[in-house]
Formats: sequence, structure tokens, C-alpha cells
Amino acid sequence: MFDSVFTSASVTVTEFFTMAGVSLVAGLLYAWIMSFRVRSTKRFFLVNAILPFVIATVIAFVSGNIGAGVAFGGAFALIRFRSAQGTADELASILIAMCGGVAFGMGYLGYGALILIGLAALYFAISLLPIFEHRAQAQEKLLRVTIPESLDYIDVFDDTFAHYLKSYENVGVKTTGMGSMFRLSFKIRLKDPKEEKAFIDELRTKNGNLEIAVLPYVEAANQL
Repeated sequence: MFDSVFTSASVTVTEFFTMAGVSLVAGLLYAWIMSFRVRSTKRFFLVNAILPFVIATVIAFVSGNIGAGVAFGGAFALIRFRSAQGTADELASILIAMCGGVAFGMGYLGYGALILIGLAALYFAISLLPIFEHRAQAQEKLLRVTIPESLDYIDVFDDTFAHYLKSYENVGVKTTGMGSMFRLSFKIRLKDPKEEKAFIDELRTKNGNLEIAVLPYVEAANQL
């Protein structure tokens, strides 16, 4: 079960379809398990499901062939990724799928299935445990306030912050609306989470009722 199905340097039809079947089934099961814990789109999980087979195919036909390896390297170098950076969960999911695909591509179907299903189950189990969840970090929020360019943002919110916040830190300023507005970002901790609406209402009176957002800091910080 854990021996390579490839018995020679060249891949036979039977060996290829055996590898393809196992990698696709394992990839689908892997993507299905990961979909319960990773927040992403349906297309992401479809790609995750077929990625082990794609990687396995490349490894199987490039292995030992320097010319084919250079050709594939040149082809992949032409691809430009224009999508936004993924979350840590998405990146880990893709790396696991690629790792399983390498094992499938070398003919080790048992190891490939074990890597995908085993790591997916381990990820699922660990994510259910109450570890790495620090209470202080859970209380941190990311406040985004849009203000007109005419408003001096240096200390305009200080009195409001002092009243409602336990702590705050300015973590970024950027222009928006073709330079006609500023978007301020603060890492904050509310004194009383029940006063969040009152806090936002008071900010609205100072920023001209422009956009205000209060988000979980850990999830939103990467989007600054």
C-alpha cells in the first residue's frame, strides 16, 4: 500500500489512471474536510480538490527529465497571480495539497492519501480545541474611520477615545476617494463592549457621518 505504484522510469496507462483516481478522490475528501474549518469560497475548495492531481501529474512526467522540467518551469514563470493575498488558513491548505500531490506524483499513493486526509483531520481537531485563543487578543478591534480631508485627524477623536476605550493605537492612515478623504485605522480595546454603538454614534458626529467600521483585529489587520 505504501510502496510506489511506478515500477519503471516511464509511467504506464494503468499506473497513471490509478494515481489519478486515488489523488482525485483523496483531494475531494481533503477539500471537503477543510471546508468545515477554513473560511473561503467554493472555487477555492474546487481548486484544492484537484491541486494534488495537478501536482502529481507534473511530478510524474517531469521526474528524471531535465528538458521537461525546464519547460514546465518556464511555463509556470509566465503565470502572474493578480489575486489578493490569501489568509493563513488558505495558504496552509494549498501547501498541504501540494505536499500530497508530490507524494502521488512519485507513486506513493498511500502516503499521499495519509498526508491529505491525516493533516485535514488533524487541522480540524486542533481548530476545535480552545488553544492559542488569548483573551486579550480577542478583545482587540480594528477601528476604521473615514474623515474629510479638511478635518485635522491628529487629536480630533482623543476625548471620545478617552471616554470609551481602554487603549488605542494608530496603526495606519491612507487617502481614499481620489484624495478627498482620509481613512484612519486604530487598534482599540473597548472599556465596555456594550457601548460599541454609542461609541460609533459619537464618532459619526465628528467625521461627518462618513464610513466607520469596527472589525476583529486579528482577521482585519492583514488588509491594512
